[in-house]
Amino acid sequence: MLSRVADSIYWMNRQIERAENIARATETTLDLALEGTVDPGRLWNALICAFGDQAGFAARHGAADQSRVFEFLAFDAGNPNSIDRCLQAARENARTIRDLISSAMWEEINKCYLMVRAAAEAHDRGGSQREFLDEVKRASQLITGVTAATMSHGEAWHFARMGRLVERADKTSRVLDVEHFFGPVAVDGRDAVQWSAVLESASALEMYRKQYGAVSRRNVAEFLVLDRHFPRAMHFCLIKGEESLLAVTGGTKGSYSTPAEQRLGRLRAELDYAHIDEILAGDGGLHDWIDGFQTDLNATSDAIHATFFATPPGS
Repeated sequence: MLSRVADSIYWMNRQIERAENIARATETTLDLALEGTVDPGRLWNALICAFGDQAGFAARHGAADQSRVFEFLAFDAGNPNSIDRCLQAARENARTIRDLISSAMWEEINKCYLMVRAAAEAHDRGGSQREFLDEVKRASQLITGVTAATMSHGEAWHFARMGRLVERADKTSRVLDVEHFFGPVAVDGRDAVQWSAVLESASALEMYRKQYGAVSRRNVAEFLVLDRHFPRAMHFCLIKGEESLLAVTGGTKGSYSTPAEQRLGRLRAELDYAHIDEILAGDGGLHDWIDGFQTDLNATSDAIHATFFATPPGS
């Protein structure tokens, strides 16, 4: 497969997954705003900080509130990580590889893009924020389902899954870290409300309750970081992402022949043997551990780029 084709399908899926995760986190923040457990300004600022966009947001919009943050994350053309920009980029990547993907995939990606463009061009968006976010989530899930059902599960499909899972692991870690930016609240049951909202943002509340019952900070962190079976847990994403990577390279688990295999295998192995109590009790606690995880995941993404997508020197 040509490197530019692999690059397009990898990033197309990362961009669709990114749009969905932004929609999920924004919808969760709307729910928390209604609960009133955190000051609204601090709450919406925490969402921006969790995604690492505080500098860009402050320069363009100033103080964080619901209207400004929603506009920035959903429609702002100057924010490369807005839902609108992500789906524009995903559609462009899909257009360049139309001969590789199925017609059903192209149709669903195009419909999702047109839906977001119509919402972006509407004059009054305030009354339909939740409906818009639900539409983005449903469209992304439909694209993922159509991809699984209509695309041969060969090399291209594995690049698609790898991109989706690397992006998902990153965004799950960021949602889990949102506590750091508004601080823990453990009075009057509010801590449980906030951690339930974190689970909701990953559609994880039902599966969590089946496994743990009552909501607690420790157990939520364990479930979203270390669970091997839940599709949005960070560990699951790395396990399945590595499976796709090895399917592409022909490698075997426990050894490596490329920088991508080394980086992803090392990060997956760290979570294989991690214990949540050690993570929470470490220097800097959960926040510093997540910072380190994101640094390692970014290095893994760079290694994937260098292994498969970068143009060799002198080419």
